[in-house]
Amino acid sequence: MTRLRLRLWRLSSERARLTTLYGGLLVLAGGVLVTLVYSLVRSGLYSTISLAVTTAVPIKGVRPPYAVPGQDFARAQPALPTQGATFDPSNVRAATKVITTAAESAALSKLLTVSLISLAAFAVLSVALAWWMAGRVLRPVGVITSTAQRLSGENLHERIKLKAPPGELKQLADTFDSMLDRIERLVAAQQRFVANAAHELRTPLAVQRAAAEIGLADPDLDAERLARLRRKLIDVADDSEQLIDGLLLLSAGDQGLERVGPIALDATAESVAKALADQADAHAVTVHAELRPLTVQGEAVLLGHLVHNLVSNAIRYNHPGGQVRIRVGADGLEVSNTGPDVPPEAVPELFEPFRRVQARRHGPGEGAGLGLSIVASIARAHGAEAAAEANPGGGLTVRVTGWKPA
Repeated sequence: MTRLRLRLWRLSSERARLTTLYGGLLVLAGGVLVTLVYSLVRSGLYSTISLAVTTAVPIKGVRPPYAVPGQDFARAQPALPTQGATFDPSNVRAATKVITTAAESAALSKLLTVSLISLAAFAVLSVALAWWMAGRVLRPVGVITSTAQRLSGENLHERIKLKAPPGELKQLADTFDSMLDRIERLVAAQQRFVANAAHELRTPLAVQRAAAEIGLADPDLDAERLARLRRKLIDVADDSEQLIDGLLLLSAGDQGLERVGPIALDATAESVAKALADQADAHAVTVHAELRPLTVQGEAVLLGHLVHNLVSNAIRYNHPGGQVRIRVGADGLEVSNTGPDVPPEAVPELFEPFRRVQARRHGPGEGAGLGLSIVASIARAHGAEAAAEANPGGGLTVRVTGWKPA
């Protein structure tokens, strides 16, 4: 209840500010209009009334005081009583001036009174319209605010879906919805990561526990079985160590770069290819390298892991007699391999931790399923982007582009 009151107070405060702004501008515009009209009317009102009066009472052709009453002047102004009196033109001018001044004063007074009354009514109407308009403008903001306050980890699927004409607030609401989509995907990915990491870490621990409890508890345990049990425990420990190293490397890539400098990516790829030559021979895979000079801005250790993971995966997930091609050029790094068919719809998921094309068999040398996720993380840390596509004849092509030049 307190939060609702606080939100309403904030919206009312903004609405009051907008009302003051809109209403003040409208009243100011009305006041300027009234002042302008009054000034323009006042500047020409006297001459207009004077012209009207002198036209209605002309003095042209008026005779001297000794003129015969009722002759020429009577024909010029039949409406004026002239019998038995003489006519003085100076009296006409004075009367015209008095009448003009009085008419001007009365007209200006009436105009000012009507203008002020109209301005007061206009001010009240302006404030009311401004309050209504501010409420209409801030209504989407209230919807966005209430949705943001209501969201939590349990209802991230909710969206604003603001129904409004195109404009800045509609764009803001759509941007907020897009942000929620990204956050929902990120939270879902983190939840899958935690669940998969727990499963991957629990499996070797369960194997070690079973080997220790069952194998070592056997009273007839001989030296040969003890040696096999020892090798099994060492292999499981190696897998756990490899998994932990992969998680730490993934975390290091997500945290960004510490030591940055110019790195020759072609030389890094060449050294990795030489280091993995024995692994390629063991899998009967041929590695071809097409390396052109490319120097990028980055961290040598992380870039080495990136290239190593790409080439190692290309060798591991291949078939005997297959090929691996490493290409470094002006557009970046590309590693392609032959191997089993990869469904195109499964390619984007391979960059998520613990995602594999085939279900894990827990066999030797299978890997932890972190290779491409580590590649993507390190690439993002260097401002680059990793993308992959399935090869028509089988295998995968991974490209890392967008490097920052040294």
